[in-house]
Amino acid sequence: MAQPLGFYQQQGLNVEVTKTAGWALIRDKMINKEYDATHFLSPMPLAISMGLGSVATPMNVATIQNVNGQAITMSLKHKDNRDPKNWKGFKFAIPFDYSMHNFLLRYYLAEAGLNPDTDVQLRVVPPAEMVANLRAGNIDGFLGPDPFNQRAVYEEVGFIHTLTKDLWNGHPCCAFGTSTEFIQKNPNTFAALYRAVLTSAAMARDPKNRELIAKVIAPQAYLNQPEAVLTQVLTGKFADGLGNIRNVPDRADFDPMPWQSMAVWMLTQMQRWGYIKGEVNYKQIAEKVFLLTDAKKQMKALGQATPDGTYPKFKIMGREFDAAKAAEYSRSFAISKAG
Repeated sequence: MAQPLGFYQQQGLNVEVTKTAGWALIRDKMINKEYDATHFLSPMPLAISMGLGSVATPMNVATIQNVNGQAITMSLKHKDNRDPKNWKGFKFAIPFDYSMHNFLLRYYLAEAGLNPDTDVQLRVVPPAEMVANLRAGNIDGFLGPDPFNQRAVYEEVGFIHTLTKDLWNGHPCCAFGTSTEFIQKNPNTFAALYRAVLTSAAMARDPKNRELIAKVIAPQAYLNQPEAVLTQVLTGKFADGLGNIRNVPDRADFDPMPWQSMAVWMLTQMQRWGYIKGEVNYKQIAEKVFLLTDAKKQMKALGQATPDGTYPKFKIMGREFDAAKAAEYSRSFAISKAG
């Protein structure tokens, strides 16, 4: 949005937005400094900073870009099999290991008594290929980003089983970020990028702008998706693939706050599923990677309202998460890699 709506230009920036096929490639291009800043899956900067799956390179989350806006989409052949307890042996697609999609799907399956590492198959598939894989019968479902959930309904190959908003309302998904080195070397450019992205977020939050946004990001240069699909996602008035029209205005929302308690939750799940070995100093990593103070400062400068606090609590599938008790939370699950 910042590009087609001219927000980068307003800040005196000449920005080239490059579509990139797959998250591993984005990680590599950020580590190799081929990109200056990027749209990240919000757990990626934590993983890259810690050297999980790549060379350790300090990265930062400047803002969360969208909250909610994902779903578990299932093949139409399962429309009479809605209880996840019956999904043993199913194959699911996720965009990347270090993604909220992976962590939320694992959490959901484990709550239903399934071990995501042994009872089902989780496959990394670029989101743009998820619908085709569903149609071909290669997967039974996916937990993916929109607009691909809605695209599966539009193509009449899938139905929306549950919105991730119903698992954790207000959960983070994607983030805007860059390397710590880029921020240190280019503080003014970074601040200008910050302002442009925060201006976009404020505009996107306002429901009356959602149809305009669908129009500007539908073309080939950006999402290359039917405008009708994006409008359904962004307005929250959508067909679910089961014959219902649903109205969920905050199906996708845009809250830029990079809360450090969100980072701590992600770290507990990385630990739970064996991506992180051993003890974790959750607070230290969260505060180093998620730039909450900077976000508040930049939002204030733009006259945007900033909420108080640093570590708000969240409810995930009915259970409260308190970052101050992260270690015991991490150890409390009946189903985990360790268990």
